[in-house]
Amino acid sequence: MLDKSYRIFIAGHHGMVGSAIVRRFRKAGYDNLLLCGRQDVDLRSKPSVEEFFKREKPDVVILAAAKVGGIMDNLQHKAEFLLENLEIQNNVIYESLKTNVKKFCFLGSSCIYPCECPQPIKEEYLLHGPFEPTNEGYAIAKVAGYKLCQYFAEQYDFNAISIMPCNLYGTNDHYDLNNSHVLAAFIRKFADAADEGGAEVDAWGTGIARREFLHVDDLADAIYFLMQNWDSPEFVNVGAGTDITIRELAEKIAAAAGFKGRIVWDSSKPDGMLKKCMDISKLKKIGFTPKISLDEGIARTLQEYRELKKSGDVRM
Repeated sequence: MLDKSYRIFIAGHHGMVGSAIVRRFRKAGYDNLLLCGRQDVDLRSKPSVEEFFKREKPDVVILAAAKVGGIMDNLQHKAEFLLENLEIQNNVIYESLKTNVKKFCFLGSSCIYPCECPQPIKEEYLLHGPFEPTNEGYAIAKVAGYKLCQYFAEQYDFNAISIMPCNLYGTNDHYDLNNSHVLAAFIRKFADAADEGGAEVDAWGTGIARREFLHVDDLADAIYFLMQNWDSPEFVNVGAGTDITIRELAEKIAAAAGFKGRIVWDSSKPDGMLKKCMDISKLKKIGFTPKISLDEGIARTLQEYRELKKSGDVRM
């Protein structure tokens, strides 16, 4: 168990994942959380990170900070996704090792797996084929981060765990249509069209690609559980264990939002990896199972988006 007195640095606490982790740890009674924005530490800068660790002396680090984006953003900015994520990871992981952090958590992504991977995707399939081209830069960075944690564990007894979540959505997501992930984009498009009487909503690709979606609160629960109960440097898949086509997802969100119009599919846009569903048997064996169904998660996210839109606080 993590001691309640530990200073826990949650890097990236403003983001969807980081803010969910903050909520989960506070719910469990952890009040000694280090929550620092870019004005306090630039994670891309080695001197800034070194000074921060020297000043704040965290006992535990959860690295939820990353440069993230949707399929087109990843495709058009591979260099930035690779470089910025490598900078963040290398700096935070190395300083955590150097300052003897008691436990470290690295968050990766299911995009680390080969583009033509057997389904469901088991942890041992890593690096058994080429990456999906649309997010190759991000995937390479995430593999490098996991491997650095693993090598530090082997060579220097670094207490690090690595978690690979599937597609995430939910509270505090961002809704910029140029950079958001697919579920958030659909939430915005269908809610806005339904609320404003729109007749059509456009959707990228053909809709045949299959994706697995996990509510961010389930991920936060999994991170909390694994930080208390898992100490191996071998990474763990965290997902729902089931998938859905993008076309079915669009229809499900359209119905939940009350949209009655037509969905227009733009097949000139990329589908990305055609199937990506993770095997979560290892996670279940450790003792954790997600609880929030996709229908429940969509309903909650739609309600939150509409409330944020009404108040003018939607993240773009």
